[in-house]
Amino acid sequence: MAVPVEEAIAALSTFSLEDDQPEVQGLGVLLSADRSATNSPIEYSDVSAYRLSLLEDTKAVNQLNALVQEGREMASVLYTYRSCVKALPQLPDSMKQSQAELYMETYQVLDLEMSRLREIQRWQASAASKLAADMQRFSRPERRINGPTVTHLWSMLRLLDVLVQLDHLKNAKASIPNDFSWYKRTFTQVSVQWQDTDSMREELDDLQIFLSTRWAILLNLHAEMFRVNNVEDILQVLIVFCVESLELDFALLFPERHLLLRVLPVLVVLATTSDKDGESLYKRVKINRLINIFKNDPVIPAFPDLHLSPTAMLKELSMYFQKFSSQTRLLTLPAPHELPARETQDYQRHYLIVNHIGAIRAEHDDFAVRFASSMNQIMSLKATDGADVEWCKEVKGNMYDMVIEGIQLLSKWSGRIWEQCAWKFSRPCKDAIPAESRESSASFSDYEKVVRWNYTMEERKALVELVSYIKSIGSMMQRCDTLVADALWETIHAEVQDFVQSKLATMLRTTFRRKKDLSRILSDMRTLSADWMANTSKPGSELQSLQHGGEENKGNLFYPRPVAPTAAQVHCLQFLIYEIVSGGNLRKAGGLFGNTGSEIPVNDLKELETFFYKLSFFLHILDYTVTIATLTDLGFLWFREFYLESSRVIQFPIECSLPWMLVDSVIEPPDAGLLESILMPFDIYNDSAQHALVVLKQRFLYDEIEAEVDLCFDQLVVKLSETVFTYYKSWAASELLDPSFIFALDNGEKYSIQPIRFNSLLKMTRVKLLGRTIDLRSLIAERMNKLFRENLEFLFDRFESQDLCAIVELEKLVDILRHSHELLSRDLPMDSFSLILSEMQENISLVSFSSRLAYQVWAEMQNNFLPNFILCNTTQRFVRSSKVSLVPVQKPSVSYAKPNFYCGSQDLNIAHQSFARLHSGFFGIPHMFSIVRLLGPRSLPWLIRALLDYISNKITALEPMISGLQEALPKSIGLLPFDGGVAGCQRMVKEQLNWGSKSELKAEVLHGIKEIGSVIYWMGLLDIVLREVDTTRFMQIAPWLGLIPGSDGQIFPSQDGDSPIVSLFKSATAAIASNPKCSMPASFYTISKQAEAADMLYRANMNTGSVLEYTLAFTSAALDKYCSKWSATPKTGFVDITTSKDFYRVFSGLQFGYLEESVHTPSHNHEVLGDSVAWGGCTIIYLLGQQLHFELFDFSYQLLNVAEVETASIAQTIKYANYVQGWENLLEAMKKSRRLNNHVFSMLKARCPLEDKTACAIKQSGAPLHRIKFENTVSAFETLPQKGA
Repeated sequence: MAVPVEEAIAALSTFSLEDDQPEVQGLGVLLSADRSATNSPIEYSDVSAYRLSLLEDTKAVNQLNALVQEGREMASVLYTYRSCVKALPQLPDSMKQSQAELYMETYQVLDLEMSRLREIQRWQASAASKLAADMQRFSRPERRINGPTVTHLWSMLRLLDVLVQLDHLKNAKASIPNDFSWYKRTFTQVSVQWQDTDSMREELDDLQIFLSTRWAILLNLHAEMFRVNNVEDILQVLIVFCVESLELDFALLFPERHLLLRVLPVLVVLATTSDKDGESLYKRVKINRLINIFKNDPVIPAFPDLHLSPTAMLKELSMYFQKFSSQTRLLTLPAPHELPARETQDYQRHYLIVNHIGAIRAEHDDFAVRFASSMNQIMSLKATDGADVEWCKEVKGNMYDMVIEGIQLLSKWSGRIWEQCAWKFSRPCKDAIPAESRESSASFSDYEKVVRWNYTMEERKALVELVSYIKSIGSMMQRCDTLVADALWETIHAEVQDFVQSKLATMLRTTFRRKKDLSRILSDMRTLSADWMANTSKPGSELQSLQHGGEENKGNLFYPRPVAPTAAQVHCLQFLIYEIVSGGNLRKAGGLFGNTGSEIPVNDLKELETFFYKLSFFLHILDYTVTIATLTDLGFLWFREFYLESSRVIQFPIECSLPWMLVDSVIEPPDAGLLESILMPFDIYNDSAQHALVVLKQRFLYDEIEAEVDLCFDQLVVKLSETVFTYYKSWAASELLDPSFIFALDNGEKYSIQPIRFNSLLKMTRVKLLGRTIDLRSLIAERMNKLFRENLEFLFDRFESQDLCAIVELEKLVDILRHSHELLSRDLPMDSFSLILSEMQENISLVSFSSRLAYQVWAEMQNNFLPNFILCNTTQRFVRSSKVSLVPVQKPSVSYAKPNFYCGSQDLNIAHQSFARLHSGFFGIPHMFSIVRLLGPRSLPWLIRALLDYISNKITALEPMISGLQEALPKSIGLLPFDGGVAGCQRMVKEQLNWGSKSELKAEVLHGIKEIGSVIYWMGLLDIVLREVDTTRFMQIAPWLGLIPGSDGQIFPSQDGDSPIVSLFKSATAAIASNPKCSMPASFYTISKQAEAADMLYRANMNTGSVLEYTLAFTSAALDKYCSKWSATPKTGFVDITTSKDFYRVFSGLQFGYLEESVHTPSHNHEVLGDSVAWGGCTIIYLLGQQLHFELFDFSYQLLNVAEVETASIAQTIKYANYVQGWENLLEAMKKSRRLNNHVFSMLKARCPLEDKTACAIKQSGAPLHRIKFENTVSAFETLPQKGA
């Protein structure tokens, strides 16, 4: 069934096409026509309908406008001209026979370029003659035609400006005469074969004269102007018009103002070189007015990278126009490079934007608020039916005023940028080369001196801010063009109708009542523009309300309509006002509205002047879109054609490009206030690309812009990503910093991070760039994912170059990175951190239970930790031994990384490194926590298994060594006699333990036992940490499972039946399923079943086993293979006292030996072996069931017993003597060793009782399995005599 159209439209209206992307970029390039409202789309053909005898004037205006358009195209050709000679190939000596062909090819290439120059030569001659003829037509003593109109004056000035620019370009482009000289040389070579080349040679000579003569176009124009009669009258009119327009700056936009400033010096030169007295000019325009204008603007923008100086032009033209050389007051004005230092500073303050940015910022903020308020009123007006007429008029008039103010602000701001660039080009940097550049100033190009090194960081930031203001205000005004169009047209209509129907009617009744000529002009103005139909289109109620005001409102009874005047009407109205004021007399003294001798009253003259200048601004408002686009076009900041030629390079690097310099100044270092404007400079590229294609019409320029944009945008993504990454990394590091540490510091605020608003940039999914739409958000997210991976790669590489003690620092850095990822994920669609971590640990496969980090921990333990670290049982720490000869370990070197790969900023790096240094000298419980958290339940079982295999392999490796020591033992070793004393017993032990030739073997066995003990103690630390982790986990899940701990460590359910979480989901499911509105009850039943599965899963993993118990059970199983060798059954069935060579006997001898050596070299043996030897040896003894044998027959224990008996009978002097001999130190060391052994045995009895040895096992899935029983090994009790035997 088809959906009705009304319903479809209503459904579509519910969809929102808006998104949350902020407006941090200007508008894209708009479609624009060549002609606009300011130029009359029908070429003023409707002027003849008004019967004002302006046919000749209109034809002249159209002709001049066509010449202006052609001239601008010629100027584009000259400006974009690049030398062809540089691209010509040079023939080697072996190809000299092909030189004629090369000349012909070169001639054909250059002839195409020279044809364009010949066309420019012909065009300028034609344009000069037409402009001169047009001026002469209006300079006759008798007036035969009406004019020139104000529109006509502007057309003359525009054409004159084009001629001045062409002449300036021809003078500045050195490549043109260079190419011409090559062209002439090739012509001489190739024309030998031709016939009748005289005309071509004449044409070539004319072109050479044209190109080699400076100001040839102006000289030709001067000759054309004064060929027949003088044109000083029209020149003076143009000068007066320029001066008055410049002094009334509010009526001009910056392109018009710069145009007047460019042509005014030329007009002054032309006007003072006529045959008549040139001083007549200064009777109409005081010379001080001209001097003030020239002094106020010492440099004038001409082209993007070319400027003009009025004073320099006057001085140079005085050499070509001899009569002007007598104007000393004008010629003594200093050129820009001649300005005194004090005046230079004044101009610097005037031109540099950084000195005005505060006032500009205030203007922007105030205007943005008031414009938004006016827009709200307009939208409220559109949504209101039957609104009050006066209120409507007030709202629309306010909107009109805001548009005018906005256009004037945009014009002023864009003009400031043009003028600052011109000032910078006129004053290149000489000695202010930045210190970070190691090159000499002589190696820099001219363009670098005027752009790259000529803008300070503050000036760049001020320029970025102003560009963002221009683009944002332009975008704001451009987006509402359709909303304000009716209000603007209606207000303009009201202004015109109020003037012609009300004010002119008053003038006709009063001032001009008896002046028939002037009354006729006023009547023509009313006939021309009065909208009499507006009186009849008004509703009756509104007509009565307007008439209620009395007789004084009688002349203003018209209804405003959104009907704007045409360009022809404005053209004619300005002409008629000009006729009223001047009477058509070009020689009238004073200015247009400054004639004090006029018969028109001052008030009426003021009203005429106000309306006259309003008319000129109406056209800009009616041409709203094109006006805004023109005023916000900043593409000129990229062009550098003149400097490319002077520097003899194909193109400059992006570091010299002003748009990229602006972007770079915001990023490095990041400016929080300007960061949201970072995309605004890229609108400069949009504008320059549009200018290259539409105005200059040069594809190669667009290609260069496109190539630079591609590179710059890539650089932007890279640098912006680095900045964002650094900021979020610093933010995370600051939040993870210990608050007590910051509180204890006096300058703790340096560790706080100032907020920067990146979220607006991170929401940009549609960046408009050269007609393309780029998803900046996805590009930054992609780059961020890469940075996080690179950062993890660096952290792992750095850890691989350090020892195991750096695991705490690694965990801290990974935590900072994880927290950074968490903060950044709020604004960007990032890959999950667990996925990134698994990927960088090479642990993505479902069947991969190891990881890069686990393998590194294992490799570090095997190669460095176990051989070189010793245990301190008191502190429960492993420390690096200073006495052990280091085992050479090949470790990779770590490349340099930026601070953002650590903690972000340098201060935060230092703060976190101070914490990391606290754990860098030892390995203990904090390091074990880090290993558990970093490896996780997936890789930790693999590491445990690897360490258990290491114990097994180490026991296997020790077996032949211990066998060698057993063989070296004497056949019979008796108990130490008490009557021999300490000295005798010590000597007896030395004689029995004759291992002198087995010193290396003894050392290897001790190190092997030490490594086994280190692994077992390491497993004990791991067990402590895992139990704490399990306890924490139990406390988190116990309330949901309904479990409570008992007094004896058992766990009991708090209630019968289902657990709280299952009960919760079941009750919720029952309540929802019972509701008849529930459409899918099955899904809720599925959720309830999943809760039951979760309950079972968590209960099954509650009772975890002990890693230490499993290690001891595994070690016991590994020892079973050597039980017959290391724990032999006595042949007699009794305890073997003298002939036993079991492991306990070997370890007893080893222990006695290194305790004795420790007396002679204090702390040496302990720093070599530590307490791990006791842990390894006692564990093996205990698991072999030899603890009681060891405690009964250990040499050191026996010696301690002898010493205790001897103590009571030895005199004090002997005791002192024994102390001197070192016996007291030896006995003290043995006592410490016995205490340590007892501690180890007590721990082993508690964790691994021989009567019921149980331990945990680990499944293949990695889950612990609780309490697996193993067979008891041979116990000491089995060798004792049995009862009843």
